[in-house]
Amino acid sequence: MATWSAPGKIFLFGEHAVVYGKPGIAMAIKPRVMVTVRKAKRQKKPNSSYIAECFRQMGVSGSVYVRSQLPSSSGLGSSAAVTVATLFAINDEFDIGKSPEELSSLAHIVEKNVQKGRASATDTYVSTVGGMVLITGNTKRRLPPQPIQLVIGNSLTHHNTSEMVGKVAELKRTRPQIADPIIDAIAAVTRCSMHHFNNPRELGNLMNMNHALLDALGVGHPQISRLVLAARAAGALGAKVTGAGGGGCMFALCSKSAKTRVAGAIEACDARAIITTIDTQGVRKEKDE
Repeated sequence: MATWSAPGKIFLFGEHAVVYGKPGIAMAIKPRVMVTVRKAKRQKKPNSSYIAECFRQMGVSGSVYVRSQLPSSSGLGSSAAVTVATLFAINDEFDIGKSPEELSSLAHIVEKNVQKGRASATDTYVSTVGGMVLITGNTKRRLPPQPIQLVIGNSLTHHNTSEMVGKVAELKRTRPQIADPIIDAIAAVTRCSMHHFNNPRELGNLMNMNHALLDALGVGHPQISRLVLAARAAGALGAKVTGAGGGGCMFALCSKSAKTRVAGAIEACDARAIITTIDTQGVRKEKDE
């Protein structure tokens, strides 16, 4: 058998604007998905459509066991992490011989097939390579890793990525004079952030701006707003939604001394807190137990 794991991710800056070719910065986070694959004569149908599509694409059948530290449908890239870890585990267990680049591209195809064409290549790429990644259009560039201290707040409200992307597209179609300047402003915030990774206070201010602009685009949610405000009141340097919005997760940028206090403030709002930081490793082989 072969066991591989892959990290989740957050969007530090630029979600929704990246859909229109603007820059965005995504970062791998410590919580992971572990997938064990074993050859089997008869395949039990996997519960996950992503895993089923991975086996179909690789042309093999086997058994699979998944352990996840990531909540699903929350904007933390859990489906991408499952897909990446499964493909690498299948490749290893069946000695298929595909390169990491081929598997990363295939992971995006799997997500696209399952999500009916709407998947972004960002999630699977970040899950494969780890660290921080700048996305602009179809180009992706790894950035020097930064020791960013975060508290993620899971609002426990599911969101629908394609619905939120569609909502922004509709605003852009019907009110371009409003939507386009907001998207341009998000891009400007993302570009500005690149010069402030060594200044956590300014980085936090830019995260607050990015969050306000996403609210203006109509992808906010009352519970996310509650968590963002609670985190800031508890001493976070900045806080914003991550991912498509309309629910899911937010995160707060914190000093080391404020992390526990901010996590407590998030949990006091009937949400789940995850204290984490950057994961510089992407997909990796784990020791079989």
